Amino acid sequence: MFALSSGMPPAAIGVVRISGPQARDALTMLAGRLPAARQASLADLRDSAGAALDRALILWFPGPATATGEDLAELHLHGGRAVVAAVEAALGAMPGLRPAIAGEFTRRAFDNGRIDLAEAEGLADLLAAETESQRVQALGHASGHVSRAVAGWQERLLGLMAGAEAELNFADEDDVETGDAVARRLMSGMAELSAELGAWLARPAAEVIAEGLSVVIAGPPNAGKSTLINALAQRELAIVSPVAGTTRDVIETPLALDGIAMRFSDTAGLRGEGADVIEAIGIDRAKAAVAGADILLWLGAPKDAPAHPRCIVIAAQADRWHGDAAAEAEAAHCDLALSAATGEGMDKLHKYIVEMARTLLPREGEAALRQRQRAALAEAKQWLEVETGSREASDLILLAERLRLAATALDRITGRAGVEEMLDALFGRFCIGK
Repeated sequence: MFALSSGMPPAAIGVVRISGPQARDALTMLAGRLPAARQASLADLRDSAGAALDRALILWFPGPATATGEDLAELHLHGGRAVVAAVEAALGAMPGLRPAIAGEFTRRAFDNGRIDLAEAEGLADLLAAETESQRVQALGHASGHVSRAVAGWQERLLGLMAGAEAELNFADEDDVETGDAVARRLMSGMAELSAELGAWLARPAAEVIAEGLSVVIAGPPNAGKSTLINALAQRELAIVSPVAGTTRDVIETPLALDGIAMRFSDTAGLRGEGADVIEAIGIDRAKAAVAGADILLWLGAPKDAPAHPRCIVIAAQADRWHGDAAAEAEAAHCDLALSAATGEGMDKLHKYIVEMARTLLPREGEAALRQRQRAALAEAKQWLEVETGSREASDLILLAERLRLAATALDRITGRAGVEEMLDALFGRFCIGK
């Protein structure tokens, strides 16, 4: 198979990758020779009829120590559309060669054991990353952060399983630990591992980083919510009007603050009376958005702020009430005073949001788990939890079975078991040249 693995032309360079048993013959036919392995070499490329295609750098990577685990060749062409198209046409005319489908290079790397499923998911996220936090998180996955942790857990499980099997099958040997001591050691090891898995499950989910934290702007009508989201987005996203009830639905926009992906939402003004039927629906949606918010920006009286674990109370429209003693007294009970119209307090709000957002993200060096990975880890943790003093706690056969089931659940994280149904969907996320 072959594909363009760099950006779409025109570009300075177009990298065409060829992988599989035909890679050697394809490179030899185009360049007239096979270069030294893993050394860039300049060559004149020609098609089967001898017509010149391009002068390019060629590289030869014999398998299995390659990105895909099989023979691999790369052509570093001039990146014009015509050049790339001519080379692809020449490759397509060769027997046994065909264009790759989306994600096929990475799929072959997985099938040939060059990467595991967690690393493949990290690579998919890395290709889709748009913010710094997404890049850092995806790079950790693609580099095997999660995979190494899983390998360590599996090694410990194997050690525990070996102890159980030794007692069950070789209890008559002099050097084999027997009796209650084996069960106590298994229970202790299972409890320690369960606690470690629980700590990983307590971390934020990877989807929070990929999809962005939800930041909801809420408050009574005419509190300045729409003006604030327009100022944050730096464009006229929401209609600003002195008429109460202008905003009747949740208006959402993606933004990145200090490299952290966020989804800011403007909501309908919250009031108990005077709303028509349509506005009432908007108010219900606003309340639902507040309930599901990761961070709440409340533009209203502090005493009316919803009970929320991460709420920033804002004294908005400061340009209108400076000098008003009552308003300034109420503002003293807010987290900050702000005027989206003049820019007063916007830098401070930015800092508040980022600091609060960082508490919801993994700490430096930590990896967040995808929903699929979290489910597998939660299942493994469940199998490791045995009540002390129960019948299972002293039954080595049942403990050994629990260890086996926990290991099977962990296997699904790295793709060693039970993942065929989702592989096509995963690798379909990649571009053709991946």
